[in-house]
Amino acid sequence: MGRIKSYRLAIMTLSAAVIIGFAMQQLDARGQRAGAMQIAQIEDTSSVRLPELPADRAAEASLPAPQKIRTAALSEAGTRPAVLPEETEITASDCSVTMSARSGAGAMVALDIVAPCFASERVTIHHNGLMFTEVTQPDGTLRVEVPALAEKALFIASFATGAGATAMADVPALPFYDRVALQWRGESGLALHANEFGAAGDEAGHVWAAAAGDLTRTARGEGGFMTRLGDAASPEARMAEVYTFPAAAAKTAGAVALTIEAEITKANCGRGIEAQTLEFRLGGSLRARDLTLSMPDCSATGDFLVLKNLLEDLKIAAN
Repeated sequence: MGRIKSYRLAIMTLSAAVIIGFAMQQLDARGQRAGAMQIAQIEDTSSVRLPELPADRAAEASLPAPQKIRTAALSEAGTRPAVLPEETEITASDCSVTMSARSGAGAMVALDIVAPCFASERVTIHHNGLMFTEVTQPDGTLRVEVPALAEKALFIASFATGAGATAMADVPALPFYDRVALQWRGESGLALHANEFGAAGDEAGHVWAAAAGDLTRTARGEGGFMTRLGDAASPEARMAEVYTFPAAAAKTAGAVALTIEAEITKANCGRGIEAQTLEFRLGGSLRARDLTLSMPDCSATGDFLVLKNLLEDLKIAAN
């Protein structure tokens, strides 16, 4: 009986071991299958093939056009691409020429010309027989002071195209002055000289382009001044020199000797020179006189001709 019980216990023990072993195998098999599924779902990044870098070589010139780069950058910022301003045509109104005239001390008139379409262009100024050429600034403007030759002074500015402008100024002080002008065209070598009360050489009373005097001296009634008009650098320039003396306010009585000098140069030797004088005497009217000079041959280059008696001396009374 005890042996039978022992057999039963052994059988039960063996059956339990078999059952436990079978269950453990099943669990182990399930564990292996589950682990395999998890591994199959994971990608091993260390084994993925990396893209190959290109071999070193000079970069090809394939930059986009500057306009495309600018447009892209502005588009990313959310703004509208900038549009470059277009060139606009200049209308006739933009090319109009204007001139103003304003009288000042010494019976001088300041002219201001605005000609936007005539930058650095030659312009001829006309006034009561006086004629000279100037050149505008790069912005088309010009300012020049002109000795008036009329109390109701009309000025005309004209360009080669025919464009131009006019201006007027009242010059009530003109009757108090004596005024003499010499004008010519081209490289004439001419110059106007005024020798006040016997002055000569480098003395203060010798007035000419290189020693022109000033308005301060004139305002005190001590002497006159010289004004040179025109741009000598331009070809065939019209030039003028105008001498002004305060006859009505002179502190000294006497005479002012007026002479014309002509330097003999390579440009004028052996040919004729044409010139003109304009004279406005105290209490009188304007007088014009044409001059024709025959220059010596070129062997005399560098010499000077002193032309006397072409202009009447100014007779000055003390005031």
